[in-house]
Amino acid sequence: MGQCGITSSKTVLVFLNLIFWAAAGILCYVGAYVFITYDDYDHFFEDVYTLIPAVVIIGVGTLLFIIGLIGCCATIRESRCGLAIFVLILLLVFITEVVVVVLGYIFRAKVEDEVDNSIQKVYNEYNGTYPDAASRAIDYIQRQLRCCGINNYSDWENTQWFKQAKNNSVPISCCKANLSNCTGTMSHPLDLYAEGCKVLVVKKLQEIMMYVITAALAFAAIQLLGMLCALVVLCRRSGDPAYEPLITGGTYA
Repeated sequence: MGQCGITSSKTVLVFLNLIFWAAAGILCYVGAYVFITYDDYDHFFEDVYTLIPAVVIIGVGTLLFIIGLIGCCATIRESRCGLAIFVLILLLVFITEVVVVVLGYIFRAKVEDEVDNSIQKVYNEYNGTYPDAASRAIDYIQRQLRCCGINNYSDWENTQWFKQAKNNSVPISCCKANLSNCTGTMSHPLDLYAEGCKVLVVKKLQEIMMYVITAALAFAAIQLLGMLCALVVLCRRSGDPAYEPLITGGTYA
């Protein structure tokens, strides 16, 4: 009965190690996705604190790959020392992911204040020239999120670009995607996106942070299960004198 329980726990543990390798790739992808998306939205942030969870989660993903390797070797060779190290590292990674979740929620709450503080400045720097970084950022956001202005298209009237252009028009990026003859003129407001960009930028950035939080929570739960299985194998291995290793010549550290 004890032998069967240990074997079952080992099978689950090996399976979890394979999941850890898959998780390593997914976590690195999530972290990279945050970096790539941040590059499109970085003008709306004066600080780069939002990248901290992404950096940590990429580090966790890399460590998970190593953990999976250690766990597989320790399980197959039935090394008590290896399993103990495996559990310890899993515990440290578990704590790290809990920290990522906490930081994610903290920074997610700060997104709106950060955007509020910077979005007016970004719109004031718009000059309509493609090579200009602020102009590219605004045009990209307005096309991607289908929005216009900060709260609505009329906000463009307060920008230096609008005052200098003197043509009563907003950027073409404010035009609805299905209209080919839109010139951005404010005399045809139905041709323009009605919703402002501030709310949508905040929502998008909070969604991105939520991806990080969800990924960290999901894999923290898997790691908790991995620790429990490893502890079951360790405890039964140490406490059952009738237990014989499945692989002769294994390591009994």
